[in-house]
Order: sequence, then C-alpha cells, then structure tokens
Amino acid sequence: MQVVCRKATADDVENLFQLIQSYAEQGVMLPRSREALHRSIDTFYVAELDRTVVGCGSLTRLGEELVEIRSLGISESYKSLGIGSMLVDSLIKEAQEQSIPKIMALTYAVPFFERNGFQVVDKEIFPEKVWTDCIHCPKRHACDEIAVLKNI
Repeated sequence: MQVVCRKATADDVENLFQLIQSYAEQGVMLPRSREALHRSIDTFYVAELDRTVVGCGSLTRLGEELVEIRSLGISESYKSLGIGSMLVDSLIKEAQEQSIPKIMALTYAVPFFERNGFQVVDKEIFPEKVWTDCIHCPKRHACDEIAVLKNI
C-alpha cells in the first residue's frame, strides 16, 4: 500500500466535496460547498492510494501563532490504516514551514488526536476560532466537540 499525501489541486474539488459531504450527513463535519472548496483549495491536502483520493484535511490560519486542522476525513473503507495520521503529519509540517507554533482542532475523535501528540484543552482559549467560525455554526450554543492542541 503506497499512500501519498500531497497538496490538493482544483482537480480534487469533487472528491473533497463527496468525502466531506459524507461526514456532514453524519453530523460530524461542517459541509463545504464546491465553491468554498475551490476558494480554499490551497489549504487542503489529500491522501491518495492508487490515484484515488481516500482522505483529506485542511489547515486554516486563525492567527499569527495558531492554525486549525479542519475537514479531516478518511473514506470509510480506508480507516484504521494510518492514513489520518499521515495527513496530520503533512498538516503539521505545513504549519512548521509557515512558522506557526500551535495547531488545534475541534473533534469527536479525541483518542486519534491524542495518539498524534495533541492534548485536550478548553476551547474557550481560542477566541480567534470562537469569533470567526463558531459564531456561524448551528451548534454554537450546544457545541459538543472537544478542542485539542499541539505545540510544534
């Protein structure tokens, strides 16, 4: 199995849309329109296996010292193969190249992030996230996601 993690291109938008939509339908990821994916394609990485996109994740800057992992997902039949960790490693390397010392995520998959060196933290320590994104989220008054943080 040769998995390749690479920066996404415009050609990946439909695959990203389908993958993210499957998670959004389960209520565990915010949906992204094709147009939004086109606009933010430079923030995405994909994991490919035999030229098939099997995973994705994005890195969104929230401030001078903080980025967020978003839209991290793996196709159902490719879970538990380490592909998610490969994507997280690629996103961490991207943050390091941008000299950003902190990387966070809001997640339901706490054990996965802990295995990748993240710690559970209080989400209120991220006002830049709360005021830019959470304010528009339908779950904003009853958010059940857990915040995780890694200093890199």
